[in-house]
Amino acid sequence: MCGMPQQPPIRSTPTRPRRPDASMSLLTNVMDHSLDDGYAEAAERKKAAGDSGMPKTLRAKLGLAAGLVLAALVVTVGAAQARVAAPVVAKEREELVDRIDRETEAADKLEDSVDELREDVSARQREALKHSGGGDADLAGILSGAVAVHGPGVKLVVNDAKEAASGGDGDPRETSGFSDTGRVRDRDMQRVVNGLWESGAEAVSINGQRLTALSAIRAAGDAILVDNKPLVPPYTVLAVGDGQRLSTRFQNSADGLYLNALHESYGIRTGISVEDDLRLPAAPSVTVRTAQPSIEKSEKGTS
Repeated sequence: MCGMPQQPPIRSTPTRPRRPDASMSLLTNVMDHSLDDGYAEAAERKKAAGDSGMPKTLRAKLGLAAGLVLAALVVTVGAAQARVAAPVVAKEREELVDRIDRETEAADKLEDSVDELREDVSARQREALKHSGGGDADLAGILSGAVAVHGPGVKLVVNDAKEAASGGDGDPRETSGFSDTGRVRDRDMQRVVNGLWESGAEAVSINGQRLTALSAIRAAGDAILVDNKPLVPPYTVLAVGDGQRLSTRFQNSADGLYLNALHESYGIRTGISVEDDLRLPAAPSVTVRTAQPSIEKSEKGTS
């Protein structure tokens, strides 16, 4: 029976799966062939020629060995010297530290000795003022700051502004070199103290530092110094005198108005009160530069 020819079955052949990195042929080539072809060919030629880079002659081998031995010797000697020198350096450092400690201790003892001598000199000066000068000895001691005093007066507290702000262009405090106008300056305290003296104060102190005719109020950066001793705000000024009269005269004076202007313009905080009894310490050291004891009274007593 004749029939139609049958078609052979179609068989599918499996295809190779696509590589995930097929789209990154450049990177793939770089990773697969990290060494340039030219370098690879040169290495093959050198290998075929038998040149491995190592010396072939006995002399060259001996030179290489000698170089390696010399390098090892240098490294060994350096390490040995460092190990030997380490204890010496540590010992020298310890000796230097001990010397610094000894010198610091000696300087501290000298400072203590200086303070004791100053106190002794001040005590002797105060004692001499008591035994000489007749009835004017107490007054001389008060005016010179050699003795502690107490009595009625005023208490004036001056403090920086709560929020110190920088002054603008053309501001008088800014042009004089002070950028922070809310800070109390040495010249401000100078005017306050001079105003109290002028208003009738008999003795003045700032933060416990007694002022005399030789006292200096200066600035070191932002700090205020009284006789080279730094002060910390608030600045408490005590002035012994006729309390109510002293307070009124100071507030009406030019220096009192200047302090009030600082309060209104820059926010510097001030407060003044009349006190019944203020106690001021003696000045730490009173140095007499030109005054000499009078001998007229002693000569009259012996004649």
